[in-house]
Amino acid sequence: MRRALLAITGLAASTTALVVLKGSPGTTQVAQNLPTAQPVNPSGPGVDPSVAPAVDPSGAAPKPSETADAPASPKPGKTTAKPSGTKTTAKAPTAPKTTKAPQPTTRRITGPPVDTASDYGTVTVQIVVSGNKIIDATTLELPSGGESDIHSGDVRSKYNGTGGEVVQKQSANLNTVSGATATSNAYKSSLRAAIEQAF
Repeated sequence: MRRALLAITGLAASTTALVVLKGSPGTTQVAQNLPTAQPVNPSGPGVDPSVAPAVDPSGAAPKPSETADAPASPKPGKTTAKPSGTKTTAKAPTAPKTTKAPQPTTRRITGPPVDTASDYGTVTVQIVVSGNKIIDATTLELPSGGESDIHSGDVRSKYNGTGGEVVQKQSANLNTVSGATATSNAYKSSLRAAIEQAF
């Protein structure tokens, strides 16, 4: 008896709920779909209702929301639309980073010892190279003794150093030192070999 009473009561409650949900025959479909507990925003979701809506040039009235699942209007004090005075600017692309070229290393290259044609002695030349440039030249060995000292001094002062003819011409095509032809030629031969090793 108790079960029968519960079944009848449940059936009556279900029928009543169906009638209430379906609504009366005079109610429009739009009115049934609108949520009753929430205010309707005629401008649509995501638009601040305090801002005046744009006027439609056709004069048609705005359409109400057609779905019951429309999101609730935003909380007071927070706006989802951007203010009209705000401008967004795209960030300019950054230039690619450039790496510095490696600094040239300084190298010392020594040419072979070359005997003078007159058998005065041996000439050995060493050059200092930075990158692809000769920046200094020096003699490690020159003929010595007697008149050879004078000729060797003339060759040394004309060709050697950072301001000598080797650095100025950047080659072994040097002018022959007057009175020291054999020593000059030996110098050029040792220098030429050093340059070939360097470059």
